[in-house]
Amino acid sequence: MSAAQDLLSNHQHIIERLNLTTGSNGVFDVTVNDKVIYSKDKTGCHANPEEVLHSFEEFIGSVTHSRQASS
Repeated sequence: MSAAQDLLSNHQHIIERLNLTTGSNGVFDVTVNDKVIYSKDKTGCHANPEEVLHSFEEFIGSVTHSRQASS
């Protein structure tokens, strides 16, 4: 299963928007709810699905923490 399929099938209750944006020379960004969670341009390497999922989990952890702090 690809990272995008996993994100959508397992986390659709959290994701409002998921964008996979491609550019020249194989550059791509993965954006969830308007936040870039992975950028090949910034890292300089192609991510495997586990790296993208890890970035998503970090993003969700920060979102969950922010929601708890504001409660």
